[in-house]
Amino acid sequence: MASFPEYFTIWNKLGVYALRGCAGAVLFFLILPILVIVPLSFNSQPYFTFTEEMLAFEASAYSLRWYVTILETPNWMLAIQNSFIVGIFATVVATILGTVAAVGLASSDMPFRRTITALLLSPMIVPLIIIAAGMFFFYTRFGLVGTFPGLIIAHAALGIPFVIVTVTATLTGFDRGLYNAGISLGTGPVRTFFRVVLPLIRPGVISGALFAFVTSFDEVVLVLFLAGPDQRTIPRQMFSGLREQINPTILAVATLLIAVSICLLVTIELLRRRSERLRSR
Repeated sequence: MASFPEYFTIWNKLGVYALRGCAGAVLFFLILPILVIVPLSFNSQPYFTFTEEMLAFEASAYSLRWYVTILETPNWMLAIQNSFIVGIFATVVATILGTVAAVGLASSDMPFRRTITALLLSPMIVPLIIIAAGMFFFYTRFGLVGTFPGLIIAHAALGIPFVIVTVTATLTGFDRGLYNAGISLGTGPVRTFFRVVLPLIRPGVISGALFAFVTSFDEVVLVLFLAGPDQRTIPRQMFSGLREQINPTILAVATLLIAVSICLLVTIELLRRRSERLRSR
């Protein structure tokens, strides 16, 4: 039973229950498709619906055949390999550039700070189809279309705003007096950053890196515009599978992506709690 303040009227209490009910309904609406995908990925039959045997919980109705198909299909293995290669390298680039940009934007001496911030965060606002089309015509001049460097740079550009946001949020509780103290003691700016600033903002940097990795790992619009046959990623392979040959292998891959996303979300939450503990000290 929920406890309310003494001044709460019956209408206040009804409002709280209504708000909780609406929040639960929205959460259920968002989670339901995920809950449906997971059991369907174990269907022994090549269907996208629950069979009578599955509803009766018969053991013969469930199988790992679609997960085995992933390992036996060269296109899926190539897509998984490319997704991790592009995601990891794009995350490294986005984390380095985003952290440096966030530290610079956190300084009050930075000229045109708001304008630069708006420009750096624009990939989060501008529709991806516009960004993809612009990058395609820009990359064509430099021969980067259909190459791994071009795809990595494009994905890094999408991940940088997330790194900037998370690192900037961490820097709001940072005491710049510690940085100035390190400088006054004769330590260079670069060494002071790595010895003083970076350890304190590390949770925000890691959280931003995880967000950048997820953004790259799930991106399909840029891949459709910029990637060639050899740069096929998991989202593009899933998109192609839905158009060419529909089978529950796509559901198996989606289930694996859900598991990866849950692990990343748990990691981000643990880092958030650690960051709060550091701020409270």
